[in-house]
Formats: sequence, structure tokens, C-alpha cells
Amino acid sequence: MQARELRVPDAFEFTPRTFPDTRGVFVSPFQGEAFTKAVGHPFTVAQTNHSRSRKGSVRGLHFADVPPGQAKYVYCPQGALLDFVVDIRVGSPTFGAWDVVRLDPVDFRAVYVPEGVGHGFVALEEDTVISYLCSTGYNPSAERGINPLDPTLALPWAPELEPLMSDKDVAAPSLAEAEAAGLLPRYSDCVAWYEKQRAR
Repeated sequence: MQARELRVPDAFEFTPRTFPDTRGVFVSPFQGEAFTKAVGHPFTVAQTNHSRSRKGSVRGLHFADVPPGQAKYVYCPQGALLDFVVDIRVGSPTFGAWDVVRLDPVDFRAVYVPEGVGHGFVALEEDTVISYLCSTGYNPSAERGINPLDPTLALPWAPELEPLMSDKDVAAPSLAEAEAAGLLPRYSDCVAWYEKQRAR
């Protein structure tokens, strides 16, 4: 498995080997040893999530309060999507930076989203499925969001598609509004949390 750190520090893209034959294909989208080597600590799975989306569906940008936050390891077993990570950690040298990875069941790339980093995606095909490994369970009181269409971020959410969004995501604050309201994670808290996990 190949690993590549994204433009947002501490976020990674993973590309596994695929083994096709006359019956179909075999692949291991998550491999603990490769993950630990790249990130510096194991990934603890507390919950798995699965969603199916219509073409043009935009989900995000989501994050959770740190600590503990919620790290995610995501891949796409059906359809295709653009997966976005955004550095929303106040005090980060790359605050406001983002990166995007196409996920699909051809290359079976996966994206690791560390605690404190914003995450979202847009479905490029009908019935697109995304699978998540999550480091913590769902905690609605700690869930936060940023409007994915914030013009200051200018994320390229497949502009040829009409975005389908939840009322919650439409009503979410911009990055600047979330920062002013004290909703964003602090970079120092996130780094301390990463180091705590590496020290285990």
C-alpha cells in the first residue's frame, strides 16, 4: 500500500494494491501496518459508517470538537466521489488550505482525515457509497459544520453538478463566522492529541 501526505498536514491518501481476476477483484482498503507507518500511531475503530448518495449530493464540511474529535478513514466501494479535507485548525501554518482526492472502486484510494480537520465530499454518480472507519462514536453535542459553499474556501464541488445539500449544511456558518464564534479546533490542541496517540 502506498501512502501520501496531503496538502493539509496530518491528512493522508492511501492507495492499496488490487487483485483482479476472472471472478472480480480483491482489495484491502485499510491496512493497519501501513497506516501506522505513515501516520505514526494505530487507528482505533470505534464505529463504522456507511452512506449512499444521489449524484450531486454534497455532505460536509463536518468536524468534531477536539479533544477527542473524530478521525475518519474513508473509501468508496461503489460509484465515485470527490473527497475534500480542509485545514480549519486555528493557528495551523496551513489554516484554510485544502486538498481533494477522487475516490472510486477502480483504484480504491482511501483518505485519512485526522481530528480537527474539516471533511466533506460530493457524489459524482448515482448511488455512490462511502464507507467510514471512525475513531470515536457519534456525539451530536460535539458535531460541528462549515458551509461547504463558503466562497472564501472556493472548493470545486464538481461545478457541472447542481449541489444537493441538507438544511443543516446550508445553514452552517462560513469559516470566518465559525472562527469568530470560537467553534473551530485549535491547532495546538490537535497536535497535542496526535502526540498523545503516538505515545501510547
